[in-house]
Formats: sequence, C-alpha cells, structure tokens
Amino acid sequence: MSHTALQDDTGTLPAGVVRRPDGVFLDARLLAPELTAAVDALFRGGLVLRGLDYPVLARALYGVGPELAPSADLLLRVAERLEPFPALRKSLYRNVKLRDGEAEYFFEPIFLPAEELPDGTLLPERQAQLDFDEFVADMWQKNVRFGLQVAAIRAALAAPKGERVAAALELEPTPAQDARVVELAAELHRSDAPRQRADGTVDLTSFQNRFPQIKQGMRLLQKLPGVPGAPGRNIAGQPLAALAPKDVDFARFAGEGTLIAREPDGEFLVAAREGFLNVDPKSGQVALSDKIISREGVSGRTTGNLELMGAFEEFGDVQELRDVNGSDITVHGDVFGNIHSSGGTIILGRNLVGGKAINAKGDIRVDGVASGAAIQTACGTVTIKGRAESCVISAPRVVIAEASNCEIFADEVVMELAIGCAVAGRSVAIESAGPRKSTEMFVYVVVNDVAGHEAELAALQHEVAGHAAKIAAWSAEHARLNGLAEVRSYLTLTEKLRKGEIHLTPAQVPHLKKVAAAVAPQIKALGQLLQSIKLGEEALSGARARRDALEALTREAAVRSSVRISMVDGEVLVRTLPLGEAAAAHFMGQPKDYKALLRGPRGDSQAIFAGAHGSVNWQGAAQVEAGVA
Repeated sequence: MSHTALQDDTGTLPAGVVRRPDGVFLDARLLAPELTAAVDALFRGGLVLRGLDYPVLARALYGVGPELAPSADLLLRVAERLEPFPALRKSLYRNVKLRDGEAEYFFEPIFLPAEELPDGTLLPERQAQLDFDEFVADMWQKNVRFGLQVAAIRAALAAPKGERVAAALELEPTPAQDARVVELAAELHRSDAPRQRADGTVDLTSFQNRFPQIKQGMRLLQKLPGVPGAPGRNIAGQPLAALAPKDVDFARFAGEGTLIAREPDGEFLVAAREGFLNVDPKSGQVALSDKIISREGVSGRTTGNLELMGAFEEFGDVQELRDVNGSDITVHGDVFGNIHSSGGTIILGRNLVGGKAINAKGDIRVDGVASGAAIQTACGTVTIKGRAESCVISAPRVVIAEASNCEIFADEVVMELAIGCAVAGRSVAIESAGPRKSTEMFVYVVVNDVAGHEAELAALQHEVAGHAAKIAAWSAEHARLNGLAEVRSYLTLTEKLRKGEIHLTPAQVPHLKKVAAAVAPQIKALGQLLQSIKLGEEALSGARARRDALEALTREAAVRSSVRISMVDGEVLVRTLPLGEAAAAHFMGQPKDYKALLRGPRGDSQAIFAGAHGSVNWQGAAQVEAGVA
C-alpha cells in the first residue's frame, strides 16, 4: 500500500497520512512540519480523526509528551478511522477565548435545532452531546492546535452543567541553566578543627585555621558554561524561542596573583604564583599575596588564637582573650584581645580596649581610642590618633593626641593633652597638662644617673695623679744616674763606637770591658727606669681618656634631657628621673613595673617645677625655666 496517497470515500489522503484497517497512521519518516501540514489538510478537508490518540499526535507533530514505542514500519497510529465532520455537528462548537497563552472555552448544555427529515418527519429541538474528537478538529480550525488539556476537556464534556475550562495552554520555554563558577580547591575555606600541637595534644583555643600558601599552578575555580533551555510552543503550535543562559564574567574573579587559563577540559582560575589566599566576600575575587587577609574577625567561633608566619590583615574584630601572633599586623575592626608582632608595623584601624599591642621591632598605630590597654614596642614609635585612657605605654617614641590616667615611658614623648598621667621621657613636649580629679599629673625628665660616674671620676683623678707622681720620680732617678761621670763617659764612648766615629785597638778592648763591668748596675737601672716610665705614661693616657669620656658623657646627659609644657592647667609636678643607660632604653618591661616606677615615691630626683599655672621650658644642665606664672 502506498504511503503517499489513497483514494476512497473520504477523498485523497494527504502525503504522510496512511489509513489501514487497523487505524490511521502518520509516516514517521517525514519531518514534523510536513506531518503538521498533512493533519491540517485533513481537518480543513472536513474530516475528523475518530478514536484520536492525542498524546501520539502531539508527539508526532511537536515532539512533546511521552516517548513512543518504536515501530518497524515507521508508522505512528494516531486514530481508529477518518470520518466526515457534519455541518450540523460543527455548528454546535462555540468560539474560543484566546488570552495570555491560554484558550478558554465555555462548556455548556447544547441543543440541536428542530428539523424536518426528508420523509417529512419533524424532529423537535433536542439536547446534543459534544465530542472530544470533533472538539480537537474544531479547535484546530480555530488555530488552537497545541497544548490541549485532554483530561480537563473530557471532564468538562461529561459534566452535567456548564463550566469555563482552560482548554489549551501554551508550553513556556524551560529556564536556561546559567553559566556558573564552581570551586575546585578545598583551601578556599577555613578549617575549624582544633589545632594539634607538636606533642600530639589538641589546643582547643586555636583552630587549624589554614591560611594556606597556594602553590603555583593550582586550579582554584572553574567556569561551567551555560546551557540553553528547551524551546516552548504557543497554542497555535508555533515554537517559542528557547531562553538563552546568562553568562558570567569569569575575569572578575581573577585578582592579584591569579590568571584565567583556557584548557581543553575547561576554563579555570589558576594560581600564577605562590602566596596566601584572599577571597573578597562581596565580589568573590580571588587573590594571592604575601599578606594573610581575614574578614571574619578573630574569636573563639571563627579562628581561635592565631600563630601566623607572614603579614596579616583582619577586617573584623579581635575578641577578648584571643591572641594574634605574627608580623606586620593590620586590624580594621576593634581589638579586645592581644596583638603580638615580631616586626613590621601594627596598625589598629579602630579601638584597642582592654587588650595588648606589643611589637618586638616596629611601629604601633592606633587610629581610634585605646582604653585599659598595654602598648609596647622595643624599637619604633607608638602613635595614638584618638584618645588614650588608663593605658600603659612604653616605646622609644610616643605621639598621642590626648591621654588620661596613663603611664607613659619613652625616650621622646609628644602629646597635645595630658590629664592625670605619669609621663617619663628624655625629651617631653606637652601642649597642655593637668590633673584628673584625684589623680595627680607627673612629668619626669629622664637624665643619666651620674652618681656612679662621679665616684669613678674621683678615682680616675687620683689614679692620674698617682701615675704622674711615679713618672716624675722615675724621670728624676733616670736623670741622676744618667748624670754620673763614669756612666756618662761610658755611654758617650759606646755611642761613638756604634756610629763608627772611633775604633779601638786590641790593647784598648780589655780596658773597655773593665769600664763596662763597673757601670753595669747603673746601666741596667737606667733601662728599667725607661721601661717603667713608658708603662706609666700609657696608664696615664688611658686614665685621662676614660676620665674625659666620663666628663663628656655627664655633660651630654644633661644637654639631651628637656621638657616643655606649653600650658599648665592645674597642679603639675615636673622632676628629673635619674636612670642608667640600660634602664632608660628598656621599653619591654612589665606594665606593673612602669606603674611602680612612675607612680611610686622618688627620693633620687630633683624638682624642676611644681605649680598649677604657667608653662615649663627646661633644657638639661642649663635648667632654663621660663614663663612660670
């Protein structure tokens, strides 16, 4: 039987439609548009597919619905038979309402009009029943060809009363899968497991908290390309374009020390160098640098205590009792714990409250308020831009805008306002100073402790005099012996013989030997005296040099020390603080020791100023005091 055309009582079938005794088939070898045109020709030709299998028809024409079982002859059975669509029956089907991708139909009781049969029989108006197969054919001609809701239509056809039904719905395109970025390295996330000590025990106050050093070439992220969604169809059967996936700007994830690598198995963000990982939580940018950067704060919940090998930058807070040990440390949040740096600079962008900032070698800067804290550096400057309250501060140089109830020990102190503080420095400059309620204001000018020097100078003076007296005695004895006639005659003769000015005959040699034996004791004594004089002069030179150095040191100690208070506002006591060189340069002591030194009694100091008004300007040994009201 030909699959292209068949002539029977229904006319010539369109190409692609096959009618057999076992049903009506569509030729699966044809393309969907060709099959759609064939079905359209059937319906427009006034035919109805009786016993229609609508899911098979939808699958054949539009590729939607359940998969069909394979057919050996590549024919798809869509109906039982073909029948004409009577005009009287066709008139029973009402218009359909199309809106917003939906075909709405009002199913209601239908009546056939009264009619007279050819034999003259008069049929009165009577109720009719709509038919699903006819409904499909009628909807097709009204351009509702896709998305028929079979179950809802059959239920409405069987219902005893009328109802509005969404007879057909368009198929919206399925959402596309946008391009996305996936993580490839476990090192992108912190480990919160407790840190294991070298002896195998576990430190519950510290996490493993890996701020790992990423190796060069490590894959960190991968970009997975987007996948378009499946296209949809409107109720007319026309395709609706598939939704395009959104792309992702993979390059924005590439920060310092990383690069985008396009390789056969995908597109990757790769470490271009070795360094510490830094992931920006807002932008997701991944960077590698020499500095460890954290944004979640230091606490018992996030990190525990930290032992770091490199520079560290924290954007969160450091909570109470937490320790951060490292080098070149920057904290942008508040610090309530302890910061210990082995070098570099400690920068606290906000406040230091009740904790510590200690730097073995380098500067410390607090941009906010320091309260109840210990701040120390062995080599560098402590700068507090805000206010310092009840702090102990020790450093070679201290610069503070405003301090209240603090103990400050430094080589150089520069302050704008000091209230109720105890300040000690070799050079102290304060714009305004005064007491705080019941807390006194002390200013100590560190001077070298020369009490020991004075005793040593006296001993050296005695030593110099002793050496000079001995040298004088030795020189006098040397002159006496050298003045003896026999000695003088012998020395003159030997000098001339040495220079070759005279020559002895063999008969004169025994006489010279006799003279030499006679003056031998005097000659030996002269040599010993010369040796003693030489050693004495060396000892005298050393004693004089040490004495001169001590005198210079004493003079320098007085000149280096100075204090200037531009305005005294309330009771202020200014005194000297004699300290040895080692003690004056020791800035890493215990805070309690500085409190005892600056607040305790001082019996070895001298008063420079005591008053409630005026100003102070004192420079070393000159002791110039000016402007005191």
